[in-house]
Amino acid sequence: MADTTPHPPLKVLAITQGQWGERIADHVGRHHPPSWTVKEWKAPRALPLILDDPADFLPPTLPVSNLILALGETPALAQLVPDLARLTGARAVIAPIDRNESLPPGLVQQLTHWLTDLGVAVVFPKPFCSLTETTYNLPPIITTYADPLIREFAREFGSPRLRVLVTDKHIFGVSVERGSACGCADFVARGLLGHSVDEAEYEAGMLHHHYPCLASMNQDADYKDTLMHVSGHIMREAVKEEVKEHLEPMIYLRPEGRVEG
Repeated sequence: MADTTPHPPLKVLAITQGQWGERIADHVGRHHPPSWTVKEWKAPRALPLILDDPADFLPPTLPVSNLILALGETPALAQLVPDLARLTGARAVIAPIDRNESLPPGLVQQLTHWLTDLGVAVVFPKPFCSLTETTYNLPPIITTYADPLIREFAREFGSPRLRVLVTDKHIFGVSVERGSACGCADFVARGLLGHSVDEAEYEAGMLHHHYPCLASMNQDADYKDTLMHVSGHIMREAVKEEVKEHLEPMIYLRPEGRVEG
C-alpha cells in the first residue's frame, strides 16, 4: 500500500568537502522544489584519520534539517555524520558512494550501525545516480528501502528519468523528470537536441563522459567495473528506453545454406 502519510517539506543539509560534493550541493540547491530548503556546510578538507572528539571539528551552529546529504571525500568525514544528525535533528541520511576510497565497505557498516542506534535511516547509493524511489544500486547489489524522506528526495534527484520528443527520427525536445543530483542529466538533455534517434544512446554516453562524471575510474569489487562506467550505463539506458520505439528493428541475416537445428 502506498504511503499516504503527510510529511514535512524537506530541509536538506549538504555536507561537502571538495569539488564533487560542492557540485552536487550547488545543483540540488538551484533545482529543488520550492517547498524544500537546501543548506550547505563545507567541512574541513583535512581531517585526521581518527577523530578522538568529533565536536572539535563541528561548527558552532547548524540549520535544523530532516535529511543530510553526506558528500564527504575522505573516510574521516563519515565519523562526523552521527553528530551532525543529532545536532540538526535529521531523521535520514543519503551517503552516496561515487568513490570507494571515500566510504569503504567497513565504514559503511559502522556508519549504518551508528545511525540505526539513533533511529536515523541511511542509504548508500553506489553510484549516486542509481537511487530511485524504492531502491539503490544495480544488480548484483540492488537494495530496497522505504524511508519517506529519502523517497521524497529520490523523486527529484537520482537515477535519471527523461522524456524525449522525436520528429522525423530526430530529437527536438528533452525534459528531465528526475535529474542526476550532480546535474549530468540536464547537461545530457541539452546536448541531445538535434541528434538522430540512432545516435542518441551513443551521444548520451559521450555527453556523460564530457560533463564530466566525477565517479571513480578505479575497479569496483561489486560491479567488476568502474563506477564511472556504471554511471554511464545508467545514463545510456535512460535515453535508450525513451527512443527505443523510434529505432528501426535490427535485421538478422541468415547465411545461405544454414539450416536451423
